[in-house]
Amino acid sequence: MLSRRIEDYLEAIYELCDKNGFTRVKEIAKRLNVKPATVSEMLEKLSKNGFVIYKKRLYVTLTDKGKEVARSVKERREILVKFLTTLGVSKDIAEEDACMIEHVLHPETVRQLKNFVKFIEESPVLEPKWLIHFREFCKTGVHPCDRVRQKA
Repeated sequence: MLSRRIEDYLEAIYELCDKNGFTRVKEIAKRLNVKPATVSEMLEKLSKNGFVIYKKRLYVTLTDKGKEVARSVKERREILVKFLTTLGVSKDIAEEDACMIEHVLHPETVRQLKNFVKFIEESPVLEPKWLIHFREFCKTGVHPCDRVRQKA
């Protein structure tokens, strides 16, 4: 399992390379809010482990191995953001929380979250009744089924 820091670097490089196919140390430093020397040190490590191609003072790009990890990290984050916003968490907080927890989830948990998000997205009903009930519960603190029970 890779460290959170390594995953953050690979994801940042992946996103920065999207336009030109490469990025530079200063762009990575700016994105991750670290010093260029810190980036250079990490790039040496990532290069030795086969995740990036790093040409000092020229460019940085991901290898296929690096792209695979970066896509996986990005997908985990996107799934978490979708899941959290479905629960009613604001987009900003969902992004922040997803960035924190994307690194610590077991692959089985990620798989089930992905299935759950896909299940909701592919629902033939735009707003499934249970989801409407959940949102109502979040607003009122009262389960909709309790109202039915109280009337009976």
